[in-house]
Amino acid sequence: MGASVHHLSAEGAEPAERPVWRLVRSGRCSPAENMAIDEAILIGVGGGHSPPTLRFYGWKPAALSIGYFQKAEDEVDLHELRRRGLGFVRRPTGGRAVLHDNELTYSVIVPESHPGMPASVGDACRLLNRGLACGLRRLGIDARPAGLPDGGKRPVSPAASAACFDSPSSYELVAGGRKIAGSAQMRQRGAILQHGSVPFELDADLLYAVLRFSSERIRDRMKAAFADRAAAVNDLLRRAGAPPVTPEAAEDAFTAGFEEGLGIRLVPGGLTDEERETAGRLAREKYGSDGWNLRR
Repeated sequence: MGASVHHLSAEGAEPAERPVWRLVRSGRCSPAENMAIDEAILIGVGGGHSPPTLRFYGWKPAALSIGYFQKAEDEVDLHELRRRGLGFVRRPTGGRAVLHDNELTYSVIVPESHPGMPASVGDACRLLNRGLACGLRRLGIDARPAGLPDGGKRPVSPAASAACFDSPSSYELVAGGRKIAGSAQMRQRGAILQHGSVPFELDADLLYAVLRFSSERIRDRMKAAFADRAAAVNDLLRRAGAPPVTPEAAEDAFTAGFEEGLGIRLVPGGLTDEERETAGRLAREKYGSDGWNLRR
């Protein structure tokens, strides 16, 4: 990429030479393509063939993604999902169900050995989430880590456990006490993949219509409480008397936010030929197959 990598900056510090990362703006892709591209970059970064990368993307069609360990048929109403024309994919990362519609989705892929990258998942999330926090501040939203006293998660009813934005982890970002960004991380092949979503709007009716609950009473109760747990960018901006953000403006804000928060320099680029070939194969054979998406 033309510049040597020294270290990630400590918060508030300015490195003598900023590490150079690649910035990939993928636009809207299918659910299978999105997960396949993230994994293809992970393979490239882990193998030393690709640089540290920040990627922004959207979803076509809107889709529900579930975490690696979730049981699709137990937690998702697949018939209702198809009836409403939504896509569906299992992520390679953990976490819970996320409705990807009107949002900015991001992924960060770096080597585990990247100078300054913490060894623990929680500390690495805190570091990478600085970029999200700085981006949100550029949009006029004061977002901070949840910082729960016990370092864990808020208690969640089992009936709500299928939905991601029901409860933040201690390192995840909240605005006004509500979760504003959901993220998940995995480590494989010597690389770290963290990806997540920052919603512009939230559609609780749609999300809770495609998740399974033991009773309609519990579904209605959890949907009613959703607004107290989750926040969306444009809702917060409207309450502050500010205009809504466009996807393009959000990508610009988070690009600058990651540069500021991580002390890096982002250079626009595309996928390598190897990444494109790997992503195409993974989309066909893995993320586009019921064998992967429905396997648990």
